[in-house]
Amino acid sequence: MIFGLLADAVLLLHLGFILFVVCGGFLVWRHARLAWLHLPAATWGALIEFGGWICPLTPLENRLRLLGGGEGYAESFVAHYLIPLIYPATLTRELQIGLGLGVVAINLVAYMLAWRTRRA
Repeated sequence: MIFGLLADAVLLLHLGFILFVVCGGFLVWRHARLAWLHLPAATWGALIEFGGWICPLTPLENRLRLLGGGEGYAESFVAHYLIPLIYPATLTRELQIGLGLGVVAINLVAYMLAWRTRRA
């Protein structure tokens, strides 16, 4: 039971990290000091997508699920949990690159807005 709860905690941490990677630039707009935390996180998130890598949190979650008597999954966190919610097809390399470009684009807009606000 404890391993299942730990796996769920990792899942929530992973989801929170992804939300911070994608939308954290808008937090920087209001709290400029968060850029020191967000820029490395966004860079990591984009690199994971561009490189076609699997985030280390995915194997950790899978291991905890297996230790708890559950089942793991072979694909990435994004492919397992998020893509089925957004897209009915499986995660392709092109889609993964698109997700990485989306992270970069969203955060470029957020940082440009933050920069303009601070400059004004």
